[in-house]
Amino acid sequence: MKHVFFILGLLVIFHGAAAFGHFNSVVGSSAGAIGEQPLSKIAIHKTKLALRDSASIKATPLLLGIKGEDTEWVDVDFENDKPGDDDWIGVFSPAKFNASNCYDENNRKDQAPYICSSPIKYKFANFSESHYMKTGKASLKFQLINQREDFSFALFAGGLSNPKLVAVSNSIAFANPKAPLYPRLAQGKSWDEITVTWTSGYNIDEAIPFVEWGWKGQKQKRSPAGTLTFERKSMCGSPARTVGWRDPGFIHTSFLKDLWPNTVYTYKLGHLLRNGSYIWSKMYSFRSSPYPGQDSLQRVIIFGDMGKAERDGSNEYSNYQPGSLNTTDQLIRDVKNIDIVFHIGDITYSNGYISQWDQFTAQVEPIASTVPYMIASGNHERDWPGTGSFYDTPDSGGECGVLAETMFYVPAENRAKFWYSTDYGMFHFCIADTEHDWREGSEQYKFIEGCLASADRRKQPWLIFAAHRVLGYSSNKWYGLEGSFEEPMGRESLQKLWQKYKVDIAFFGHVHNYERTCPIYQNQCVNSERSHYSGIVNGTIHVVVGGGGSHLSEFSSVIPSWSLYRDYDFGFVKLTAFNHSSLLFEYKKSSDGKVYDSFTISRDYKDVLACVHDGCEATTLAT
Repeated sequence: MKHVFFILGLLVIFHGAAAFGHFNSVVGSSAGAIGEQPLSKIAIHKTKLALRDSASIKATPLLLGIKGEDTEWVDVDFENDKPGDDDWIGVFSPAKFNASNCYDENNRKDQAPYICSSPIKYKFANFSESHYMKTGKASLKFQLINQREDFSFALFAGGLSNPKLVAVSNSIAFANPKAPLYPRLAQGKSWDEITVTWTSGYNIDEAIPFVEWGWKGQKQKRSPAGTLTFERKSMCGSPARTVGWRDPGFIHTSFLKDLWPNTVYTYKLGHLLRNGSYIWSKMYSFRSSPYPGQDSLQRVIIFGDMGKAERDGSNEYSNYQPGSLNTTDQLIRDVKNIDIVFHIGDITYSNGYISQWDQFTAQVEPIASTVPYMIASGNHERDWPGTGSFYDTPDSGGECGVLAETMFYVPAENRAKFWYSTDYGMFHFCIADTEHDWREGSEQYKFIEGCLASADRRKQPWLIFAAHRVLGYSSNKWYGLEGSFEEPMGRESLQKLWQKYKVDIAFFGHVHNYERTCPIYQNQCVNSERSHYSGIVNGTIHVVVGGGGSHLSEFSSVIPSWSLYRDYDFGFVKLTAFNHSSLLFEYKKSSDGKVYDSFTISRDYKDVLACVHDGCEATTLAT
């Protein structure tokens, strides 16, 4: 029984099976798109031992990243004398488990031994080789990223709902599992500041984190970084607190200040070890923001609900987040023509499976390491019953906002309240948090009005509002059945602010499709044009751009008069400001990167100042 000693470490007696129940998460449930986090399909708490010498599994190479790579392909060869159609391979990290990794929510004592932590990904044994059922032999390729721990592979029979552990592989590891990885840039609280956030395995008692940076080709300087992490007890419920828990490592953020506008900087992540040696990341670069109001070419990407997907085909690529990689790859191809990205909620769809956040940051690293990657909070980041979220749903899988607040930086006064403003040249952005109360009289309502009012429209003529749930207009099927074509209480609360402050475009996710309205106020189109708008800003154009990658949402059979373009497909929006008077809007499909809907806006400053219905400044008869 060559597996016994390894399995004694892998399996433990743990009480509380009810806490580990099959956690079904509805992706975009309130938008009508149904999906399930793939890892939640595995009833890992029901695992039974079925080890036998006639089954085996082996992973190679043993050592990964020997040249500093943070992503590697691994070959997994396995044999099974009793092959089944529903056999599957799970990837576990750490490679071994012990009792300290298990958590009991309900203190029950009637559960047999089982694995107490979900795999980080899986594939069915016959995924790529149809002869597995005849020969009992097959090989699979997995792509692994450096996630601070070693890995092992396990062969299961019995399918996902009744797993039986048949064989366990050797362990494999990256040469430096603690390496600093996956930098993500974000705007700071001032225009001349950018933040760099990354993940490593080094706590501050082991190494001092910093960023070395400077003008490209010039002498570099160093800026210190702060370090955050969180513990299992910071999670609000299962699976984040139970089978989905995985140590997140350490998240570091450095603030690069006093940047010169429109300047290329290079940077690399560093850790100074206690013995005086250094650990370095590879070199990256970014271009700093333009001065607010600067007249130059400025390009913005906006989308929501992308999620993560696996390039090796494991877990979910074909049926869970089918558009995610296409969106990611289109942005990577065009990254030299992008200045800033806004991902407006439903970031990873990890739904309480913590390992997925590492995998998402690895997926977007070619984008986020080069341009600011700004996020908003969605239901799958924040919502959990009894935790202060505006919606009392379990959509975050117990994360209750902790992961989003920690893994990414946003320039909010309080990152637990995910609303913030940021400037980029001629753009002023007001990002709302739909998972907290936005209604009139609320703290967030006051922020939204203050943010919109603070825009200097002579310097920043392009005023953009963005939030996750559709607070404006959508002819999504679910909203149509409600009869409101919006998130309840949305535009009733905010449309007078959009009108008063003459918001150009309001963007929303949550609904997994694309839709554009006419310039609209109080449910009425205020402009009959479709492709070019000029002159006075007399209404706001509303855009649903939630087709970043997750399951698509059906439209209502009713097409409202205000709906100008609808697309049941994956895609994103690109805004290009040429100067203070000209803006180009383009909707591109993720499948081919081509433009399928577009319009332009041209106007002068006096057009922004002009009086419009419910948007006129007070006047006096005095002279």
